Amino acid sequence: MAEDKKIGRAVKTATAFVAAHGKPSRAVVEHVGRAGARVVLVGDDGAMGDVVLPDVASAEALVEAVADLERHEWDRETTAAVKIGPAHRRKMAGR
Repeated sequence: MAEDKKIGRAVKTATAFVAAHGKPSRAVVEHVGRAGARVVLVGDDGAMGDVVLPDVASAEALVEAVADLERHEWDRETTAAVKIGPAHRRKMAGR
């Protein structure tokens, strides 16, 4: 039951991300060991976000459940689509 709520929240989060950052948005599913799977979201405007789920199967189900969210890999096109601004760089630097 708790996992269903987590997946439901993840779908809402990803749906809101797509609405805020453009269609189509990209999703890259990454296995992150015991923590589960991370879905990195890349909006049509280049914004990044992420959602962590219990396993890869749940992450893949999330991608399928969200309209205008397309599964991608970290290929040249996806990497080039990301636009990292100064605020994100500061956040990643721990400032």
